[in-house]
Amino acid sequence: MITNINSTTDTSAAAAAMKSSVGMNSDDFMKLFVAQLQYQDPLAPQDPSAMLNQLSQLSMVEQSYNTNTDLANLITAQSNATDMSAVSFIGKTVTANGNSINCDGSLSSNITYNLGSAADTVAISVSDSSGNVVRNIAAGAQSSGDQSYTWDGKDSSGTMLPAGAYTFSVTASNSGSSVTTTAYTSGTVSGVSLSSDSPVLTVGAVTIPLTDVIRVL
Repeated sequence: MITNINSTTDTSAAAAAMKSSVGMNSDDFMKLFVAQLQYQDPLAPQDPSAMLNQLSQLSMVEQSYNTNTDLANLITAQSNATDMSAVSFIGKTVTANGNSINCDGSLSSNITYNLGSAADTVAISVSDSSGNVVRNIAAGAQSSGDQSYTWDGKDSSGTMLPAGAYTFSVTASNSGSSVTTTAYTSGTVSGVSLSSDSPVLTVGAVTIPLTDVIRVL
């Protein structure tokens, strides 16, 4: 029953869009078609091939509007499915492209990144929301691949920083040559926002577009 209702609604929407664009839909054309047959001059009847050609052209236009309506409905359904699947991320740990860190003002936070090759020197700089550097960290030598550093949430003087979103940058070198680094945002998803075109995950004070997520645990 629900399928039938949706089908009727979709057909009506396509017919309305067609009438708005070209001035008539298939029902209007059929009325004109029948009227032509009723009132045609018996001594000079309508050319059947021309009438069939008109009907064929209208059918193609109508099919085009039906296809567009079906595609629009499919895109909407896919978007709704994506929104609903995003809710399942709550409580899971994600890794995404980005350089944000959530600090809750009491516990440590993980800073995650990737080193393109082994480095004998790795330095991490943490900044607040205004871009002010609050902590410089010497992480020592590290191997290539994914790495993480546990930041205690304190500034350079050892004072616990207030809760909020912070950012970080990583610089690394090996024998004086710079090493390629890639920053990641990671943490446990605490909520999902569906107010924008694409779902946005929240990790404390940090927001992560669903499209930026590269790993889920």
